[in-house]
Amino acid sequence: MKSRLLAVFQAPLFAGLMLLPCASLAADDGGLATLRGAPIPSAAPVSGDALKKAIEDDPLERDFTLQPPLVSHPTDIYPVTKNFNKCLDCHSWENYRKEKATKISLTHFQDADGKELANISPRRYFCVQCHIPQVDAKPLIANTYQRPNTR
Repeated sequence: MKSRLLAVFQAPLFAGLMLLPCASLAADDGGLATLRGAPIPSAAPVSGDALKKAIEDDPLERDFTLQPPLVSHPTDIYPVTKNFNKCLDCHSWENYRKEKATKISLTHFQDADGKELANISPRRYFCVQCHIPQVDAKPLIANTYQRPNTR
């Protein structure tokens, strides 16, 4: 009995001790910080110009077969929660023409068995799981990847 009681108290104590280092993850100014305490700069606010340019440009090329389309604009200001998906304001079948956006694929309205649904499938609701924003960033390491010739 004594050892069982000791085990019951050890688990919460151990968990509490493991969480202590996490208290230092916030930067001095209240923002995010790395594990070593260096501040992480916040993203620059997105202007309407970035979205306007994305609308006017051609869709981004895909790098491999069956790759989900890339998003040509920043997505961090468009919330997607379990109750609300801001992406649908422009990309829904009702709004895509007016907003000059890519419409949601018909495949997003099918369940895992291929049955058609009236609304977007829950497994396809969180857009940024698959559709990622493309940025013009310098590669972190050398890369010799070549797109496959699928044309």
